Amino acid sequence: MTTEQQSQPSRTEPASLSIVDRYLPVWIIAAMALGLALSRIAPGFGSALHNLEVGTISVPIAIGLLVMMYPPLAKVRYDKLGGLATDKRLMAVSLTLNWVVGPACMFALAWLFLPDQPELRTGLIIVGLARCIAMVLVWSDLSCGDREVTAVLVAINSIFQVLMFGVLGWFYLQILPQWLGLPTTSANFSFWAIVVSVLVFLGIPLAAGALSRVIGEKAKGRNWYEDSYLPAVSPLALIGLLYTIVVLFAIQGEQVIAHPGSVMRVALPLLCYFVFMFFLGLVLSRAAGMGYSQSTSVAFTAAGNNFELAIAVAIGTFGATSGQALAGTIGPLVEVPVLVALVYAVTWLGPRMFPNDPTLPASRS
Repeated sequence: MTTEQQSQPSRTEPASLSIVDRYLPVWIIAAMALGLALSRIAPGFGSALHNLEVGTISVPIAIGLLVMMYPPLAKVRYDKLGGLATDKRLMAVSLTLNWVVGPACMFALAWLFLPDQPELRTGLIIVGLARCIAMVLVWSDLSCGDREVTAVLVAINSIFQVLMFGVLGWFYLQILPQWLGLPTTSANFSFWAIVVSVLVFLGIPLAAGALSRVIGEKAKGRNWYEDSYLPAVSPLALIGLLYTIVVLFAIQGEQVIAHPGSVMRVALPLLCYFVFMFFLGLVLSRAAGMGYSQSTSVAFTAAGNNFELAIAVAIGTFGATSGQALAGTIGPLVEVPVLVALVYAVTWLGPRMFPNDPTLPASRS
């Protein structure tokens, strides 16, 4: 979304993408290449970044995610959230997709594509359990999704993540395989690691975004906040995203290069998962009577995953050099380019699936 679009009260006025936004895939590919280059040119650089941790939280990645998430959360009109949280149709579709369909889909894909790779399969299942509470805010904003809906869904997912991650891990790694006559996996997930992940990656930027709006509107009014302040801080989202991608690929570059076969075997079910969950979310939301912006928010929330939590859980449970950790690492490396492609796909599909919808994004030509 352009700075011009973000500063306007209506999201349906014609506008054109800035050079930076128009070539977003180019910047992301360049960030991936830079991260891989750093891992090759300076082999110890990735390890040094990886060792900068506080508990289970990677400090370099946390910095990038917090910077990336602040602008979308600063744009949210928090006075609208109460009504959305009581929207039974919205909640039913999103919760079903995220906590029933998503984990079941990843379980099926993991066994379908990796029947002979128990470590990679387990890592993939863990990725499916970690619902997105970070990057979805950027994807939704870029595609002109409903940022208030996205904020509500992210908050609901974070609560369910704390309550359900361990339960679902036990079900999909031990109970369901046993019912199906398949090998089981023992795993004890740290409850506090999940709580800390939610507090850091959602609590901090959410508090910062809400305080910015309250203080900014009280000091200078809503017009100044939305027409002057938000356009000024909006570039931080892209800066944080590109920085995070560079760091991810720098930290994991050696692993990716050392295990190309494993990368490809995990990447294929991940690709199927992201695309399937996104379009299923879009179609179900439309069938439930939602417009473009709400449907887009639901679809991206269903498709994305909390890779930081998945990696932290895999490392904490199985070790940093395990196949489970490798599978978690591959998750964001596939998710980022695929979901960027889906941003462009949904803005092209929008007018065709939701003709005359007032929430359609401005012209992207």
